Amino acid sequence: MDRQSRSRIRRKKRRRDRLIALAARHADWLVGFADETWWSREARPALHAWTATGQPLRLVEVTVPAADPAPKALACYGVWLPECDATWLRFVDGRPVSEVTMQFLAWCAQRAAALGKTTLVLIWDRAGWHLSRRLWAWLRQHNQAVQRTGGGVRIIPCLLPTQSPWLNPIEPKWIHGKRRIIEPDRLLSLEELEDRVCDAFACPRYQHLAFPKNVC
Repeated sequence: MDRQSRSRIRRKKRRRDRLIALAARHADWLVGFADETWWSREARPALHAWTATGQPLRLVEVTVPAADPAPKALACYGVWLPECDATWLRFVDGRPVSEVTMQFLAWCAQRAAALGKTTLVLIWDRAGWHLSRRLWAWLRQHNQAVQRTGGGVRIIPCLLPTQSPWLNPIEPKWIHGKRRIIEPDRLLSLEELEDRVCDAFACPRYQHLAFPKNVC
């Protein structure tokens, strides 16, 4: 953060706040705070807990066996919607990239349309796949199609300053979610991991997003 101008951070924060205030004046607008994370089967989050004996809870170090075909971690897209008090999640086969991000945004637009919304204000960080030319070209085409046809949900992206997780309220939700799904003394299967994540966020499991096979 020391490399960034404080005035620049404030300016970008003001844009975020203006969009949130504008959305509050339009019943058909929806604000979402988006981000991606990895749910690891091995990594143990920092936590504190009480035990019956008064002894501290100790997490057993676990590793995925070499013969286990399932990945060690699972990538996930999420968007926190304060108005709905809900988080929409989609797991990913592979890692977040521009093409998969387009799939996620199209899915979010469909869900927002089902709620009767016409505009989705999407606030997120400056990950590489959020800044790609391909993604921004897709956003322009998507919004132009919405305007031309008069149907669907336009997407207004808002990029946060670099290294400013406190401006995105989905960040602490990831932290609390990883503490809630932890198993102290054994390795979770991939299916158990997904089930626990979905239970933690009270959302259904959907088919995984994946990189399109016909895209080079």
